Amino acid sequence: MSTSQFPDGGTAEIRIDRSDVGRRVSVRRLETPADPATGRPVFRDVIGVLTSWNDHELTVVGRDCSEARIPVDRLVAGKVVPPRFDRRGAARRGEQPQAGPAELQRLAAGSWPAVEREQLGDWTLRAAQGFTKRANSAQLLGDPGLPRPAALERVRAWYTARALPAWVEVTVPGTDPALVAELDGLGERVTPTLVRTAPLAPLARPVPGAELVRLSRTAGDDWLAVYHRFEDDGTSAEAAHRVLHGGPSVWFATVPDPDGAEPLAIGRCVIDGAWAHFGAVEVQPRARRRGLARAVMAVLAARAAEERARGAHLQVEADNEAANALYDDLGFRTSHTYHYVRLPQA
Repeated sequence: MSTSQFPDGGTAEIRIDRSDVGRRVSVRRLETPADPATGRPVFRDVIGVLTSWNDHELTVVGRDCSEARIPVDRLVAGKVVPPRFDRRGAARRGEQPQAGPAELQRLAAGSWPAVEREQLGDWTLRAAQGFTKRANSAQLLGDPGLPRPAALERVRAWYTARALPAWVEVTVPGTDPALVAELDGLGERVTPTLVRTAPLAPLARPVPGAELVRLSRTAGDDWLAVYHRFEDDGTSAEAAHRVLHGGPSVWFATVPDPDGAEPLAIGRCVIDGAWAHFGAVEVQPRARRRGLARAVMAVLAARAAEERARGAHLQVEADNEAANALYDDLGFRTSHTYHYVRLPQA
């Protein structure tokens, strides 16, 4: 066992095992048996999320999202380190980036990418075998490049060809007001949703329960068992997996049940440049009022801050009082709203 020190002053010994997968760790690996010039061993330190550990190697995802694959027989030291709740410079990072409704809607679409997309001028047609309206609706932002009746008919025909209902996403403000009025006249508003934003730095603060959260690059069966929008029906399961894992830098959070039952809480975050998109934050009824939603948000926010994000955004249904109360308390403010309208069949 090496007696050297980690960069933060900790003793260099192996204090981690497979049970620490999903936690932030600092590890030291033996790079080469010896430096040819000095004859001394060469080591490299890696800090990041431990995402896997098998009989042959472990994988750590660093701040820059690079994967360090470390052979088990070259691991010489390792320990768990807390999420990087960095207080230094928090005031500077507390100012969130600026984005209007259209940009936020497009960012959200990139964080929940449909399996199939097609442009109609500035409009975006999206399909994912019916998995969620967001991934199976036309985003009506900008100019479709056609007269309005012809553009709406193209939308209707596109979804009919895929045996899907023709849902359209109406953003207020964002979608042409005249088009909003026309569409709202076709039927009632469905799933009114608030789009909310906040500075990221205040979210990435130590909170009770943060040590229970595990991070992963993939949504495992345990995560999916809690996610209430997922149904493994054999037809849309593949599409759901593609949507859930789509985006620039995707992280899934899980709070395992110590008794081995389904996880107590889950969450998802997609980091895209200066913005982090949060979603799927769910807590099992038996585990509510323990602060687990806050813990999930804090650990995901800390990871996003490590990847240099500065702003947080999310979408929450307007009538979800409990979630909106939490987000109010966390500093989120409403940017705009959106809802869906189903185009009538021809």
